[in-house]
Amino acid sequence: MHIRIRRSAAATALALSAVLPATSTVAVAAEAPTATETAGGVGVEYFPDPAGEGARTQVPADSPHTQPPTNPRQRTAAQDGEVVPIAETGPTADRLDVTIIGDGYTAAQQEDFLQDARAKWDAVTDIEPYKSYEGLFNVWAVQAVSQDSGVTGDPTQDVTRNTALGSYFFCDEIERLICVDLDKTKSYADKAPATDLVIVVSNSTKYGGAGYSGLAGDYGYDGVSTLSSDNAQSTLIAAHEMAHSIGLLADEYQYDGYGAYPGDEPAVTNVSKLTADRMAAQGAKWADWLGETDPSGGVVDTFEGGDYYEYGIYRPTANSIMRSLNTDQFNLPGREAMIAGFYRSANALTPLADPATRTSRFARLSVSLATLPAGTLARPQLRWYVDGREARQARGRTSVVPAALGVPSGRRAHTVTARVVDRTAAVRSADARAMTSNSVTWTIKG
Repeated sequence: MHIRIRRSAAATALALSAVLPATSTVAVAAEAPTATETAGGVGVEYFPDPAGEGARTQVPADSPHTQPPTNPRQRTAAQDGEVVPIAETGPTADRLDVTIIGDGYTAAQQEDFLQDARAKWDAVTDIEPYKSYEGLFNVWAVQAVSQDSGVTGDPTQDVTRNTALGSYFFCDEIERLICVDLDKTKSYADKAPATDLVIVVSNSTKYGGAGYSGLAGDYGYDGVSTLSSDNAQSTLIAAHEMAHSIGLLADEYQYDGYGAYPGDEPAVTNVSKLTADRMAAQGAKWADWLGETDPSGGVVDTFEGGDYYEYGIYRPTANSIMRSLNTDQFNLPGREAMIAGFYRSANALTPLADPATRTSRFARLSVSLATLPAGTLARPQLRWYVDGREARQARGRTSVVPAALGVPSGRRAHTVTARVVDRTAAVRSADARAMTSNSVTWTIKG
């Protein structure tokens, strides 16, 4: 099973943080939503206002609007389930693999779907830090041929369409919430070479979408984002939802009436019980960023309210994409967590010579590097080492000969290591910095 987004303690804390108090009287949130499937359904996040804050509820894992699996009209103009690479930047073992599936596209509309898939991915990767680290992603489009064109609930609740994944507005009686059949979605996602995250592009101009997270145990990938194809604001839903899985980021909004945060210090990066003074004194959480001008506006500080609670919990900035979709900016601590998350699940360096096999002093060793363009946030540096000592003359080279690096002849074996470290200024914490490095070592016969 291809799962590289690890459900760490931080991820578990994020899932638990979605469990809201059952005694709350807040109308906008469902009772005790969770990130995983329960008897009551599956926890999802949605954004009822295209420029507003999110909310959570629970929905069924299936859909009443999926079509029979053997509809003969599915095969007339496109092969149902065909996989088309949108961006193939490296081996799946070294990349975050995003699978985009279309719903509500007929056989004659599959080219439209592919255009929409490319446009949506281009829009996501216009947002930092996705933009700088686009080279760490593979993107696969999976064609799902629907009997009907469009989506149930568009434009009104009484409209029903028969589609491959059963996308529908008015899920849980919430107009802008687009739900899908998760098992049907998995059947298409499994056709891609690898899947870590799924985006379902529903054929509609109407604003809407949703985010399912914490699915790895049941589905083999961490999250599913749904969004309408021809509404620009819906793109931000995918950028936000993917951040939960990749950066392990908490939501930074709160619900009126939820009161004080009742738990221990959250494990996630972007919310804390610490005030700025205490955070600075302890060197904890986003202490390295306090006082810095933030791309989301203002400066990094501690702003009360976040992780759904009003009091006793703080977020780094007044606003960010993790708080509201009226901005496409991650704040500086969130950006750092995202970059660490990219490297948690992907590698910038891939060996082209098998490191498991001993090689000679005169055999060429080569690596490939992910394309992380100059002038962006990324600052990857490639260096070579012989027995742990840097061979400075080889800095930046992707191909070397051990003898030229200084590996001596003789009976003793030696090691040659290629290591890439991202020196990006967008990462300051030691823990996050440690994730930005990966290396490969060969044993060289004397």
